[in-house]
Amino acid sequence: MEIEDNPNDHVPASVGGISGHLFRRIVHVGMVIFPLLYYFWDGLDYWTDLLLSFNPKQFVSFVAFLLVIIEVIRLKMGLVVFGQRDYESGQLSAFFWGGFSICLVLLLAPEEGVKNSAYGLPLILSLSLVDPIMGELRRAKFSSKTVIKIGYVASFFIWILCSIFVETPMAIAPFISAILVASEWPRLTWIDDNATMLLIPLTFILLLTPFL
Repeated sequence: MEIEDNPNDHVPASVGGISGHLFRRIVHVGMVIFPLLYYFWDGLDYWTDLLLSFNPKQFVSFVAFLLVIIEVIRLKMGLVVFGQRDYESGQLSAFFWGGFSICLVLLLAPEEGVKNSAYGLPLILSLSLVDPIMGELRRAKFSSKTVIKIGYVASFFIWILCSIFVETPMAIAPFISAILVASEWPRLTWIDDNATMLLIPLTFILLLTPFL
């Protein structure tokens, strides 16, 4: 079947112009720090317990609730901060969906592999790195078919690396990589692709893991 160009491929401008856009991309790529801290930084247990009497999972839940409260306040005030887009003044922002969905992955992803990171790490890495790659290719006017192919290869590469280093099952790499890229494609007003690229593959993983 021939892939047609998505009519929603036009990317709205960020507040702050090119600086806002770069900030948005930096934040997006910077999200890789969260799974690395959560899974591999042993000090997280010590500091969360010392400062808040939380274990890491409780801390992630606390952050998720905090994100919801901050986003509700932002929406009530109609604020659009640096790096956001004008239309986000009246709907849940990409920043919110990214942070909240990462929290859900850290809480719900099956705890297997090295430091329990076999599923959560490649999911969040794929969102943080593959989504900006696809977005920049789209801004550069690459065809939808090319964007999808490059996105799939990039995602597949991440999952193969994770199968080597954190024991992610290699058998699911081709399948989940395709789902990740497909999850970026819909343009929905009520949910951002920062959420769909995590939550849709996570759902499939939760359904698959009993058989792995």
